[in-house]
Amino acid sequence: MDVGTVAQKYVWEGAIPLQIHLHESEVTTLPPPPPALILAPRIGYLPLLVPHIKPHFSSSLPPGVDTIWFDYKGLPLKWYIPTGVLFDLLCAEPERPWNLTVHFRGYPGHILIPCEGEDSVKWSFINSLKEAAYIINGNCKNIMNMSQSDQLDLWRYVLNGNMEGYLRIASKLKLGTLGDEYAAKSRDTVEKDVAGSSAGSSKTGRIPVRLYVWSGGEDFDSLEDAPQIASWDNISYINRPIEIQRAEGKCFTLRDALTFLLPGFFAQKLLTDDETSRKHEDEFERIQNLEEVEEASCDREEASFGPSDKAELKLVRIQGIEPKLEIPFSWVVNNLMNPEHFLHICVYIRVPQPNTT
Repeated sequence: MDVGTVAQKYVWEGAIPLQIHLHESEVTTLPPPPPALILAPRIGYLPLLVPHIKPHFSSSLPPGVDTIWFDYKGLPLKWYIPTGVLFDLLCAEPERPWNLTVHFRGYPGHILIPCEGEDSVKWSFINSLKEAAYIINGNCKNIMNMSQSDQLDLWRYVLNGNMEGYLRIASKLKLGTLGDEYAAKSRDTVEKDVAGSSAGSSKTGRIPVRLYVWSGGEDFDSLEDAPQIASWDNISYINRPIEIQRAEGKCFTLRDALTFLLPGFFAQKLLTDDETSRKHEDEFERIQNLEEVEEASCDREEASFGPSDKAELKLVRIQGIEPKLEIPFSWVVNNLMNPEHFLHICVYIRVPQPNTT
């Protein structure tokens, strides 16, 4: 039985300390209630914290029907993005505890899609899993054919952070493991590992990736000085599979993957960790032909970028770490992907504004 790697265990056990405040407009008692302190799993989702948070604030709430949502410094948080990804994206300089505000009234339906609690989160998770399966295998039959008990157990293991139980169920889905080039001795060995003879191996080398890109004109020397993300309009979203490309004797790295996703910012002449450029030549594709996955992306928007000769890569963060771009991409995928089999990558890029004077 697959018990997971050490890195996977760190991912599954990872948590973010939250200090959650009730919005002042909803406080009906004096003194106001103290903030709720809670450890939020990185691979979890904010609405799943509600059963732990609501009792803490229930005596202070105004009358009415609960429509629970969270914000960070006034920015409504998209509930279908894993909590760890939200933290990595919105806190360039990690803030601990992470101070969030919870609202039980006034749901911002013009920004956030409706969330009916755990059922909505489970629906989004399963649909993302179907999308990932389609990318990897060309179909999502194994997800669609899951027994009801397996589906319930898989979701329960995610809720409880039970990696061993999750891997036991996930092995039946045959989503495969990418050959680890970090340990490979030769290209032939890697290809053999990737192609695999086992039923659970990935034969396509297509990796489900979700990339979140902040791009702005303000420069900053340290993450403490990074500008605050005030609107989701400041974030570009790319949902595009990466096709693993291998050249003789060359390892496919995280830099190669980012070059594939952001060709407008990466060029051969500037392949350093800090500077990237290239003419725009990217058109982003989405999964279109899954009957039950058509709405899986919720209101996620894909990004498009224009060329920039002076773009600067300021930050790449995955699961709370800032890996070197030379790291084998296969290791990143195998160890840092989320349970729905997507790899979430957060990127900060500075794009100098043109001088109009």
